[in-house]
Amino acid sequence: MNPILADIYSTILPSAPYVIGAYALLWAALFVYVAMIVRGMKKTEAQIAVLEEELAARAQER
Repeated sequence: MNPILADIYSTILPSAPYVIGAYALLWAALFVYVAMIVRGMKKTEAQIAVLEEELAARAQER
C-alpha cells in the first residue's frame, strides 16, 4: 500500500465513530428544531382561530 494512503487511513479510520456521532447529533438537533417550529406554528394557528372568533363575535354585535 502507498505509504501516504496508509498514513491517511490510519488517521481517518480511528476518528470515524466520532464523525458518525457528530453527524447523528446534528440530525437529532435538526429534528428537535423542526419539532419546535411545528409546535410553535400550531400554537400560532390556535391563537389566530381565537382572534378570528372574537372578531366575528364583535362584528355581529355591531
